[in-house]
Amino acid sequence: MEANGNSIPTNGVVQSLLTDLYQVTMAYSYWKNGQQNCHAVFDVFFRKNPFDGEFTIFAGLGEVLKLLRNLKYSESDIDYLKTILPANAEQEFFDYLSAADGKGIKLYSVEEGTVVFPREPLIRVEGPLPLVQLLETTILNLVNYASLVATNAARFRIAAGEDKKLLEFGLRRAQGPDGGLSASKYCYVGGFDGTSNVLAGKLFGIPVSGTHAHSYVMAHTGVSQLAHKNLSPKDRPSESVDFLTLCQKWKERVCQACRVSLGQTNDGELASYISYSLAFPNGFLALLDTYDILRSGLPNFCTVALALHELGYKAMGVRIDSGDLAYLSKEIRKVFHLISREFNVPWFADLTIVASNDIDEETLLSLNQQGHSIDAYGIGTHLVTCRKQPSLGVVFKLVQVDELARIKLSQDVAKVTIPGQKTLCRLYGKDGHALLDLMLREEEKLPEKDQRVLCRHPFE
Repeated sequence: MEANGNSIPTNGVVQSLLTDLYQVTMAYSYWKNGQQNCHAVFDVFFRKNPFDGEFTIFAGLGEVLKLLRNLKYSESDIDYLKTILPANAEQEFFDYLSAADGKGIKLYSVEEGTVVFPREPLIRVEGPLPLVQLLETTILNLVNYASLVATNAARFRIAAGEDKKLLEFGLRRAQGPDGGLSASKYCYVGGFDGTSNVLAGKLFGIPVSGTHAHSYVMAHTGVSQLAHKNLSPKDRPSESVDFLTLCQKWKERVCQACRVSLGQTNDGELASYISYSLAFPNGFLALLDTYDILRSGLPNFCTVALALHELGYKAMGVRIDSGDLAYLSKEIRKVFHLISREFNVPWFADLTIVASNDIDEETLLSLNQQGHSIDAYGIGTHLVTCRKQPSLGVVFKLVQVDELARIKLSQDVAKVTIPGQKTLCRLYGKDGHALLDLMLREEEKLPEKDQRVLCRHPFE
């Protein structure tokens, strides 16, 4: 998914020491006990689907692979470890770490973006016991949030419907720069169409999208403030037309058609729309709710859009960021149809209506029940913070050492692990639909086509 084919971790802090102290102390103890050549197998899995749902989208694999490709302990890393381990820790252990890399570690995984379920080995990590142990925290950090936010995005996609455009607008509300960048990346994996995050667009090739803020509208006080007022017709770039005068002509006609008095519209808002359209005549999409959506924002937008149309340009649409989104979208659509008929501009009826304003999954379901005319959503806070459930609970558990299966027992059945080296496969019915996921011991043969398979749940 990297736009530039970068093979190093996206975030520079993803390195060998991004781990918990007890991973280091265990690795030292393994080494001291002569277990550095023990072959260990760990499974990465989770116990329960997030958001009280029935599926999870697996994500984060790409960053895990980058971690393994770049695994090393620098001289400064070793110097620091010497300060936190016992003073009598052998130099040979630090030499062991200095020589360590990811070449001796094998990783088996389901494909990133796959729908997965509890208890399944999403990633199987094999290699020398101390080194694989050292990877636990970092791998979990790379997979937990990635899978959680990708799943959240998929749920938003299901709630919105396949025909709606979904844009991730959460950078400003995310938990720090890495949270914002990761959210943009993995919301795209989960089914969003684009992001407002410019760096995510550069790094990951995600389509970027955005309009303007309320501040842009408020920064304009009137048309007298406009420094540039001319625009060339699209098919005659050598000509120059007084675009302000053209807009003022259309404003009278639009207000009359919409039964809005000229005095109800905000002159500064109109100026902001004119200036923005002069900068982006082929991509004009206006935010309507700075003052009054139906009496000012909408007539002003229609005014500028029709003036652009006269010069051969086609506006994109509008965004609403407050109020009753279902009602307002339907009222806006009515006006678009009115303008389309009144001025014989067929495409006007189909202009895009974008809605934002703290939208969550329940909001989308409610809008669908009410009926609306929204074409796209800009979604931020609830999406990127996963406010409904802030953690997935992916774990990294030892299941085999030197071909001896290992199991963690517990009075809590949910915490009992499934021992041994396993293979995961998905079985499909004759109609092509997935039936179930089957875990097999590594030595077991994979099912063949049309073979009857007896499957049992490991706990139920």
